[in-house]
Amino acid sequence: MDEQQDPWTYVVTDIEVDGPWPGPNSMRSFASVAVSLDGTEHGRFEAVLEELPGAAPNERTLAWFQSQPEAWAAATANPEPVPAAMDRFATWVKTLPGEKAFAASPLSFDGPWFDYYLRRFTRYGLVQGPYEEDRLFSGPGLCIRNYAAALTTLAWSQASSAAHLPSEWFGDVPHTHRAIDDALGYANLLVTLARRAQRA
Repeated sequence: MDEQQDPWTYVVTDIEVDGPWPGPNSMRSFASVAVSLDGTEHGRFEAVLEELPGAAPNERTLAWFQSQPEAWAAATANPEPVPAAMDRFATWVKTLPGEKAFAASPLSFDGPWFDYYLRRFTRYGLVQGPYEEDRLFSGPGLCIRNYAAALTTLAWSQASSAAHLPSEWFGDVPHTHRAIDDALGYANLLVTLARRAQRA
């Protein structure tokens, strides 16, 4: 793969949620870092969201967050209405260059949450059907964990963990469970993996 010929912008996103289920639980914050595979950063986005109407935190998830007070504070301080935040996000993505792909680690968790919020509060979805001409993203999205597992000898469960990969692959950005920190780390990881794939 020649990264210079890849025209895509990857919107690497991390979410912080207060439970396992979109709807009964809420996405409390998220952040995205837009990058090309050559390492060019095209922008960052952060949002702290109000709880969904009628939703409540999951007891086990909330108990975990109580052991991470700084992460909980970052995920809940000064929240904004969800429709406004998702509209800001969609507008921001539209300003990014080239074809846009959503990327997360793992996509199997972050993706359904993000699709739920996009479809509930905007005209877009994470993956849109053939008759939806106005699209936010192209393609099904990129799972950074799958990509890492394919390029290393690590098991899938370990393939994007800072405990099993060199910290410099994440740009030496600590995984703090603050959405912007984790999104930036995963963006660095994606670029590192692409460069390693090019050399292989």
